[in-house]
Amino acid sequence: MDSLRKIDIKYLKGVGPKRAELFAKELNIRTFYDLLHHFPTHYIDRSQIYKISEINGDMPYIQLRGRFISFNTIGEGAKMRLIGAFSDGTGIIEIVWFNSIRKLKDAYVPGNEYILFGKPTSFNGRWNIVHPEVDNVASVSATQGLRGIYPLTEKLRNKGVTSRTFFTLIQTALSGIKNFRETLPQEVLDNLRLMPIAQAIQNIHCPANNDALQKARFRFKFEELFYLQLNIRRYSKKRNASVQGFRFTHIGNYFNTFYHNQLPFPLTGAQKRVIKEIRADMGSGRQMNRLLQGDVGSGKTLVALLCMLIALDNNVQACLMAPTEILATQHFQTISELAAPIGINVKLLTGSTPKKQRDLINQQLTEGSLHILIGTHAVIEDNVVFKNLGFCVIDEQHRFGVVQRAKLWKKNNIPPHILVMTATPIPRTLAMTVYGDLDVSVIDEMPPGRQPVTTLLRYEEQRFRVYQAIGQRLKQGRQVYIVYPLIAENEKLDLKCLEEGYETIRETFYDYKVAYVHGKMKPAEKDYQMQLFASGEAQILVATTVIEVGVNVPNATVMVIENAERFGLSQLHQLRGRVGRGGGESFCILMSKPNISKITRQRLEIMTSTTDGFIVAEADLKMRGPGDIEGTMQSGIAFDLKIANLAQDGQIVQLAHNQAESILDADPSLSEPGHKILAENLTMLFDHKIDLSRIS
Repeated sequence: MDSLRKIDIKYLKGVGPKRAELFAKELNIRTFYDLLHHFPTHYIDRSQIYKISEINGDMPYIQLRGRFISFNTIGEGAKMRLIGAFSDGTGIIEIVWFNSIRKLKDAYVPGNEYILFGKPTSFNGRWNIVHPEVDNVASVSATQGLRGIYPLTEKLRNKGVTSRTFFTLIQTALSGIKNFRETLPQEVLDNLRLMPIAQAIQNIHCPANNDALQKARFRFKFEELFYLQLNIRRYSKKRNASVQGFRFTHIGNYFNTFYHNQLPFPLTGAQKRVIKEIRADMGSGRQMNRLLQGDVGSGKTLVALLCMLIALDNNVQACLMAPTEILATQHFQTISELAAPIGINVKLLTGSTPKKQRDLINQQLTEGSLHILIGTHAVIEDNVVFKNLGFCVIDEQHRFGVVQRAKLWKKNNIPPHILVMTATPIPRTLAMTVYGDLDVSVIDEMPPGRQPVTTLLRYEEQRFRVYQAIGQRLKQGRQVYIVYPLIAENEKLDLKCLEEGYETIRETFYDYKVAYVHGKMKPAEKDYQMQLFASGEAQILVATTVIEVGVNVPNATVMVIENAERFGLSQLHQLRGRVGRGGGESFCILMSKPNISKITRQRLEIMTSTTDGFIVAEADLKMRGPGDIEGTMQSGIAFDLKIANLAQDGQIVQLAHNQAESILDADPSLSEPGHKILAENLTMLFDHKIDLSRIS
């Protein structure tokens, strides 16, 4: 199989230099290997013939048998198109071509019987098929049975490339290949009874039957996920064995004083368990790289502070890096309020920190008198030098780039321990891939006093009643968030916007002060508006999703989200987490257009049925796919999945993980003869990419 990676696709009959260039640009297909791994997205049973009278809007692709009645050329020049009237006796459908019109007009003879294959669409009340596959009835036996539909781009379609084109090219390529080199060790094939590579390639492109197709798809899904897991775990194990870290064995005055005198509330069982896991890492002598997952309000920051105190007790400094000034400031206020009474020096460093204050911070850092530095990416600037940095917390780490996180390693000769935190619940299958190189801790218990938030779905015609409910809460002395998807009006998008919403809210609730905040504001103005709301001077905060993280106003008990249908479930859950932080009953009101699709309505109803972030995340993954979260995977951690789907293939992810662990436990260097193929494939798949697992 590796030799196929070296054969340029332009040498395949039917391709040539120009088409090869097009394939490379549009689909990244450059070699025979790439072509054979351009898998169909779905399959159509070509043995089934539909009648024109049976066509409806739910049909993706259909096959018709009948005759052309007439042909008609419409338009001139580049806008010319050929329309054929095709009948099977039950009705007539228009067949439309935009390319190769003269050639096609002579190719099909009215009265002769043909089989058409394509996607029916409705235009001006009539059914039509654009650029179908057309075969003489006599030749159809060769194409009967399951046929794959290959992914295409609009540019390829405009150039006359169809799914049939790829089917033909792949069959041509397969006919010239005498044997395939297996890409998986025999032990893996035997353990999981996987279809051999030659059979799998044949059956994924030209299935003998549905059973053979499913076995072929399973084999390629497993292989893709297996190599992903193998790459992640081999570097994780290598790093654990080779990268030495600080050994924190002492629990001293800072931790004990805080724990016994300053702890704001008793730790939950989940918090205690997580701290125990982190302590074990910090005392192991290897550098810790641990992901801390916890739902909104589960007490991650308190856990992080307690772990930083352990680090301080072992004579090192700690830092916390957050993606935004708002979140960094929130962390600073929380941590300094808790830690300052026991003599801990905490400072905040962001892009807007004045030079005089920066100079003081840098001086105290190099002297060692500054214990905890909290900030944005400003903390990793080259001129920020610690005396002895030993523990780093990265909040919402997916918002940071590789190079930014790597700079934390270089802040000390011994790499500091890394604790990555996220309030975005991550489904298990994604945690094994996106964060597969990290050990994972989960806080799955809420602190006492947190009230569950009642979530309601409301439509535009119910707005008056929603405003009445907001008014009642305001009269009770509570505060309200109102979130908009846009800052300003957009003619192309029929969505509510903050600018108009701010004026409407001010007019509607004229007895109350309204603050506003969005991402394009200058930091000073943003902080001023946020402070108006946090202090209680403003009772309503009109905002965009900039308040998704890092805002803690316990008196706020209502969250209204306009055009909630435009947000992902996980983002809605994050926004909902801004309320319910005090003792009062809290509400999240999802405002939506009434004319939303069934799937969108189902998504929003999930929000009204549960406040469990992990249930929400699983549902979001299944309904929207893993694209958003996979976007946080960067080179070296993962490669583009061609056939596997993290939203649907959780069991295969687990199988791949188990097999990778088993092999690496027995042969960490993959040096045994039977594992040679694994080392070679890993080199081809990953060694040209940055390896994040060596970073954090």
